[in-house]
Amino acid sequence: MVNINELRGYIAKKGISQRQLAPKINMTETTFYAKMKKGVFGSDEIEGMISELDMSPKEAAWIFFNLKVT
Repeated sequence: MVNINELRGYIAKKGISQRQLAPKINMTETTFYAKMKKGVFGSDEIEGMISELDMSPKEAAWIFFNLKVT
């Protein structure tokens, strides 16, 4: 499951809203919020967020897979 609190914080840190991010990854706001609530995203959606949010591999591993990478 996705570390939702970390993802929310990261989105905010990047200066955009969840509402703005949703269409950038080809998703409606309603679908995005539902997936955030469940903490489950598909691989294409995760790839889109990594790209749109310009995440490093370490950040992505922590947020999407709860893996600490050293």
